[in-house]
Amino acid sequence: MAGAKEIRSKIGSVKNTQKITKAMEMVAASKMRKTQERMAASRPYAETMRKVIG
Repeated sequence: MAGAKEIRSKIGSVKNTQKITKAMEMVAASKMRKTQERMAASRPYAETMRKVIG
């Protein structure tokens, strides 16, 4: 059976992993938001090009 010290260490590792995962989620959400904004901004241009081309 694992000792108390080992269990505390594993709990600490899990908490650190949770922090890293949360940070990665926040970065991904920010990148997604920026990409969606860029896509929305370029949509009028794309529609105009579509009309011109065909």
